[in-house]
Amino acid sequence: MPETLENLTHALVDAARKAGAEAADAIAMAGQSVIVDMRGGTLEQAERAEGTDIGLRVLLGGRQANVSASDTRPETIAALAERAVAMAREAPEDPFAGLAEPGQLAAKRDATGLELDDPAPAPAPETLMRMAQEAEAAALGVAGVSQVQSASAAWSRREMHIAATNGFSGGYARSDIGLSCVAIAGTGTGMERDHDGDSRVFVADLRGAAEIGQSAGARAVERLGARRPPTGAFPVLFDERVAGTLIGHLLAAANGAAVARGSSWLRNRLGEAVLPDTLDLREDPHRARVSGSRPFDAEGLPTLPRLIVERGVLRGYTLDLASARKLGMAPTGNAARGVSGPPSPATWNVALTEGAQSRGDLLREMGTGLLVTSLIGSTINPNTGDYSRGAAGFWVERGEIAYPVNECTIAGHLPEMLRRITPANDARKHLSRVVPSLLVEGLTLAGA
Repeated sequence: MPETLENLTHALVDAARKAGAEAADAIAMAGQSVIVDMRGGTLEQAERAEGTDIGLRVLLGGRQANVSASDTRPETIAALAERAVAMAREAPEDPFAGLAEPGQLAAKRDATGLELDDPAPAPAPETLMRMAQEAEAAALGVAGVSQVQSASAAWSRREMHIAATNGFSGGYARSDIGLSCVAIAGTGTGMERDHDGDSRVFVADLRGAAEIGQSAGARAVERLGARRPPTGAFPVLFDERVAGTLIGHLLAAANGAAVARGSSWLRNRLGEAVLPDTLDLREDPHRARVSGSRPFDAEGLPTLPRLIVERGVLRGYTLDLASARKLGMAPTGNAARGVSGPPSPATWNVALTEGAQSRGDLLREMGTGLLVTSLIGSTINPNTGDYSRGAAGFWVERGEIAYPVNECTIAGHLPEMLRRITPANDARKHLSRVVPSLLVEGLTLAGA
C-alpha cells in the first residue's frame, strides 16, 4: 500500500525527534501535471510529471535547518533527519525561530467547503491538445494575425500535508487547469504580439478555447502600428490586466519580512493613509474555487479574513510567526513554504474596493494620457517606493483611444501614486487578486 502524505510527515517528525531535534515540522507534497504546447496545428511539446517531495525543518533552541528530498524510503527519512540536526547544530542562532504554540493552531485541518479540488476526472492529454488547437485556430482566424507563437493547455493536481511536534497535522488537495494563447500580428519589423489566457480550479469554469484564441488575436492586431508616446507628465490608466501589479507592490511593502528587515517604505506606517479614503484592501483566504484559498497556513495557524487597508488606512502587515515575533505583533496566519526552506509571509486572496465607473468612463475622464495594457521589467526601490517600469498600450486623446504605443517608460513615486488611484468597476471576481483598472494622475512618461 502506498505511503500516505500524512504518514510521511509523521515519520519525518518522529525521525527528527530520534535524531535529537527539540522541535520539528515536516511537509510532504505529491502532484501530477500535464502540459501540451501546440503550434501550426501539431503538437510541439508535451510534458507529464508526477512525484512526491518531502521537507523537514528541525529546531535546536534558536537554531534551525531545513532539508528536502524526493526519496521517501525509511532509510532516507532517517538520514535526512540526522543531517538536518547536524546542520542545525552549526547554524547561527535566531531568537525568533520556532513553532506555534498549541493554543495558536487551527482547529480546521482540511479544506472542506473551499472547493479547491475538482472532483471531475483529469482531462486526457488529447483533450488538452484539442483545447490548444482550438485556441490557435481561433487566433489565426483573426484578420491580420500572421502566426501563433504558442497555444498551451495545462492541468495539475497537488496534495499537501503538514505535521509538527506541537501537535498539528493537516492537509488538503488542490487542482488547476489553464489555457493560454500568444498571437503575432503583422510581418517583419512591424510585428506585434499579445496574448490571452485563463486559469481555474474547476475545468467546468474555464473560458472557452475559441474565445481565448480570438481575444489573443484581436489584441495583437490592435497593436499594429505602435509608436512611442510623447514625453511629459500625463495621467495613466492601468488596464485591469496589469492594475494588480500596483497593489502587488503595496502588498510587497506590507510583507512582514521586508518590514522587519527595514527594507520597506511602509515601515512604521501602520495607521497612516496609503490609499484614498474610499478604498479597502481586503484579504479573504476562504473564497470557494479560488487558487489563493486555504484553511490554514504553513505553520498550522488558522487563516482568517482581514482588512489590510481600511478606508485608505494601513491596518496590518502580512506576518508569519518569525516576522511577527521580530515586530512584537500577533501573526496573521500568512506563512507559506515549500519543501526546501522555512516559512515566510505571503498574502492569499485580496480584493480592492471597486469604483462606480467603467474603464470607458475613466478613459473619458482622463482626456489625454496613456492606457497601459502591458508592463515590462521593474525598478521599484523598496525603501523609498520610487517606481519605474517599461510599458506598452494605447495613447488616448479627448477620451478616445488614438493609436497603440510601445517602448515607453512610466515613472513616479509609488506612495503618492497609490494615494491618487481611481478604480473602475471591471475587476474579474474569480481571480485571487481582484483589482479593477486604476487611473493614476500625474505620472512621468518617457517616450518619443
